[in-house]
Amino acid sequence: MLLSRYQYEFLEAGCDEAGRGCLAGPVFAAAVILPDDFNHDLLNDSKQLSEDVRYELRIEIEQKAIAYAIASVDNVEIDAINILNASFLAMHRALDKLTTSPQFLIIDGNRFNKYKSTPHQCIVEGDAKYFSIAAASILAKTYRDDYMKKIAAEHPEYDWHKNKGYPTIKHRETVLKIGYTPYHRRTFRVSDPQLKLFTEL
Repeated sequence: MLLSRYQYEFLEAGCDEAGRGCLAGPVFAAAVILPDDFNHDLLNDSKQLSEDVRYELRIEIEQKAIAYAIASVDNVEIDAINILNASFLAMHRALDKLTTSPQFLIIDGNRFNKYKSTPHQCIVEGDAKYFSIAAASILAKTYRDDYMKKIAAEHPEYDWHKNKGYPTIKHRETVLKIGYTPYHRRTFRVSDPQLKLFTEL
């Protein structure tokens, strides 16, 4: 059972990212402030849900959230500052866009670069523990998927409309065969045998 808040003294936003392990495309992040009484039986870590359910939940999250925002950091920036810093930057950009300023942040994961003077708490697997982080994971994932489907039309041979830029066998083989696109992250090693294959799309 997910919890509505980590603490109840300050207005709280949950943050999460999507696309950190991809070979191509930006990393997206979302920040979400939900009402204290928000509850949903299906809302959970976006990786645990089907694509259809994620898009259904996105509508409800956007309707019921006090505030939400989505932002991204592109592949060129990722190569320049590394994917960890790019993930934090995407979260900061999402927080910058919120129409209501949170007083406390809960972040999915175990590390974060402090945002202004706002206190925060990192929570491992937070998207399976708190509604606001789960909601952020849904928004980040679906908006990133929308972006990848859009650019897939420019480079259909990489199968991005299905793999969304993740390092599937088909995606890796295509890069090795015909090379990179302007959307690929050049600092990610495509042929590394230790590279984890993502089956979750």
